[in-house]
Amino acid sequence: MNSYKLIIVLLIFFVKFSFSQSNSLKFITQNDIKTGAERTEVYFPLIEGKKIAVVANHTSMISNTHLVDSLVKSGFEIKKVFSPEHGFRGKSEAGAKINNQIDKKTGLPIISLYGKHKKPTKDDLKDIDIVVFDIQDVGARFYTYISTMTFVMQACAENNLPLIILDRPNPNGFYVDGPVLEKDYSSFVGLHTIPIVHGMTIAEYADMINSEGWLENNAKCELKIVKLDGYDHSMIYKLPFKPSPNLPNWESVYLYPSLCLFEGTVVSIGRGTDFPFQVYGHPELLLQNFSFTPESKSGESINPKLKGKKCYGENLKDYANNYKKNPTNINLSWIIDSFNSLNKENDFFTNYFDKLAGNSKLRKQIIDGKTEKEIRNSWKQDLKKFKKIRKKYLLYPDF
Repeated sequence: MNSYKLIIVLLIFFVKFSFSQSNSLKFITQNDIKTGAERTEVYFPLIEGKKIAVVANHTSMISNTHLVDSLVKSGFEIKKVFSPEHGFRGKSEAGAKINNQIDKKTGLPIISLYGKHKKPTKDDLKDIDIVVFDIQDVGARFYTYISTMTFVMQACAENNLPLIILDRPNPNGFYVDGPVLEKDYSSFVGLHTIPIVHGMTIAEYADMINSEGWLENNAKCELKIVKLDGYDHSMIYKLPFKPSPNLPNWESVYLYPSLCLFEGTVVSIGRGTDFPFQVYGHPELLLQNFSFTPESKSGESINPKLKGKKCYGENLKDYANNYKKNPTNINLSWIIDSFNSLNKENDFFTNYFDKLAGNSKLRKQIIDGKTEKEIRNSWKQDLKKFKKIRKKYLLYPDF
């Protein structure tokens, strides 16, 4: 084979390889798999005769029935429910502090893990034999349900209580991308040294936290996992419900890992509209001909960024629906273009941005005019290390 033909063959191989991952993605719904919560034959024997605490919210569904309602109806002794950000019934906006309350439907006490404390106390767990965790994650480091899970694991480890994780699919579990968090930037929107998109289900992630010694004082939680049936990481899962008030549909969940970085800037991502996390815009951003005006929306965003101001920007719904042709990574071009267009070096970013990015480098790279390719290259080694760790804890075939 001469050198010309060899180059052609290599180019064809490269193109096929580059797009094979995207083309192999399978769009699935709840009818295509069986969640951990649905596999009652596996975990019912584990909780029989026990005093149970459930960590749950509005996503903890078995078909059309809530997990807690199902357990109560089945005669199990549920003592209390712990709820994360957005509350037990998922009606609170992002960041809103949530108080303890009584669930009107079941009469059970609801202990907020997004109010006075984020970790169950010794008092909270004194009458409990076992804890069950069942919450739908969306696969991004800054989505706080996995931080809540970490604190619950810590509490269970400290109080010698077993924790059952009822696994659920990761709707963004088909890729791994983004800067890996630096320890100095650890916060509730990013506790561990993982990239923005970790590509793991909550059970896989819990196993990694436990086995890698990421709990405080190297504590170990007695972890019991109820696996998914029929799932693998080449699947894009279309959630049958809103995982939180401002992620109303599949498109918003798909775009969330990229657009959430805008939360640490002056740019709006559509909170206070009917399409949050599907657009971005600013009154002075004249790159696109799309416009929207954020307004107060009860239960979603009472005081959204740029409230009452007409914002110009881009509607990304078509981009999301073109997922098979998109690269499988977070998109940095939107935030880079917005920064360059607004030319607001000193006030484009807020203090929150570095927490979301997991470092101060990304902000500085954008300010310094680095290209998306240059920025991505700076992640390569850390991503390689993370992927090696991640591989040890996968419960399902990888993408």
